[in-house]
Amino acid sequence: MVETLLGKKVGMTQVFDGKGEAVPVTVIHFEDAVVVDKKTDEKDGYTAVRIGVGDVKKPKRVSKAVKGIYKNEKNKKDLPLKKRLKEIRMPREEADKFNVGDTISLDGVFKEGDFIDASGITKGKGFQGVMKKHNFHGGPGGHGSMHHRLPGSVGASSYPSRVFKNQKMPGRLGGDKVTAQNLVVEKVDAENKVMLVRGAVPGAKNGMVLVKKSVKKEKGGK
Repeated sequence: MVETLLGKKVGMTQVFDGKGEAVPVTVIHFEDAVVVDKKTDEKDGYTAVRIGVGDVKKPKRVSKAVKGIYKNEKNKKDLPLKKRLKEIRMPREEADKFNVGDTISLDGVFKEGDFIDASGITKGKGFQGVMKKHNFHGGPGGHGSMHHRLPGSVGASSYPSRVFKNQKMPGRLGGDKVTAQNLVVEKVDAENKVMLVRGAVPGAKNGMVLVKKSVKKEKGGK
C-alpha cells in the first residue's frame, strides 16, 4: 500500500470542530499520481514504486533521459510526462499490487484521523544575524554601547585563540528541508483533491510537500 504522496501547499485557514472551536489547518492539494515505473529485487536489489505528479507544460524542456522513463519500453506503454517523480519503497507483496499506468488518488491513501509526517523546504530568509537566526538577546540598548545586535566574543586572543566548532554565528537562514511530525489529518475532500492538516506545514505557499504516514504514531485515531 502506498503511504506517501506529493502535494502542493495551498495555504492556511481554519475550520470548526464538533465542539465549535476554531482549528487552524493547512490546505494541501494532491493531483492524482501515476505509477511510472517499478523497481524489483531481481534487477535493482530492492522493491519500490515510482510515481509521477503534475503535468508538464513544456515537454521540449524535458531531457531525453527523463522522457525515457515515461516511454517505458519494458512495459510497451507510453505515459504522460509528469513534473515530479518520487520513488516509494515497499515490500514486494505490496508493490505487486500496482501496475505501470495505475492512478493513485488522495482518498486511497489518507483518511480523517490519520497521523502524518509532512516534509517541505522552509522559506529562505537570506543572510541573517545572530539575533534573528539564533535568538540572541543582543547588547545594551543605550546609545553609547555600540553593541546592539552583535554576537560578542567568539574566540579570545590568548585562549583558545580560535573559534570553536559549531559556534552560533551569522549565516544563511531558511531554505532547509524540514519535517513536521505527527500532524493530524482533519479532513479529506476527495472531490476537490484537498486535505486539511491540523497545524502548520513547512514551506511557502505553492511549495511542494511530501506527505507520508507517521512513523512514530499509531496510524488512525486522534
